[in-house]
Amino acid sequence: MAHGTDIRQVSRRHFLTSALAVLAAGAGLSLLHMPPAHADQLDTLRASGAVGEAFDGYVRARDPSANAFVNQLNEQRRALYTKRAEAQGVSVDQVGRVYATQIIQKAPKGTWLLRENGQWVQK
Repeated sequence: MAHGTDIRQVSRRHFLTSALAVLAAGAGLSLLHMPPAHADQLDTLRASGAVGEAFDGYVRARDPSANAFVNQLNEQRRALYTKRAEAQGVSVDQVGRVYATQIIQKAPKGTWLLRENGQWVQK
């Protein structure tokens, strides 16, 4: 019975991962449904190195001047992740990590990325 439980848990995790990947891909980067001025500001802050994208789907300020923008954008992302998590019956953290993959993939070259170990690297 333990063996069957292990297979079901692995299958459930695989299904969950696949479902979240489809969710993120299907939603595109709808979390970035922000006014064009905000999208431009994100691009500018990324290019300057003032903000970076993190492994968990949130942006981080690398320069204190970007704190207000980062807080505002992360509130928007958190609201979307919460809505998606409730709809899928998964944790907000899981949704954020799936979106992080999509965000990082689409981020322009040169964007600073925060790894889970706390290390910053440039894409």
